[in-house]
Amino acid sequence: MGLILLLVIGGVLGWLASMVMRTDAQQGLFLNVVVGVVGSLLAGVLISPLLGTPPITSGAVTASTLLVSFLGALLLLALVNLVRRGAVR
Repeated sequence: MGLILLLVIGGVLGWLASMVMRTDAQQGLFLNVVVGVVGSLLAGVLISPLLGTPPITSGAVTASTLLVSFLGALLLLALVNLVRRGAVR
């Protein structure tokens, strides 16, 4: 059940991050899920220990874990845009 929950939440967070970064027209459903899941995993490793919140992979779905995962998806999209275009956007 945890994997399905991670995929669903990752898809929603990836879609929201792509809307904020204005890359939604370039991405499909699959890429939104990938960005959300990978961003959540990155945030769990990099941002969660700094803020003292559990990562989303621990199974705790709270406002703080969702916010940290969303920040991770935004960070991942910003890095991808920086590499592809030379600007964050």
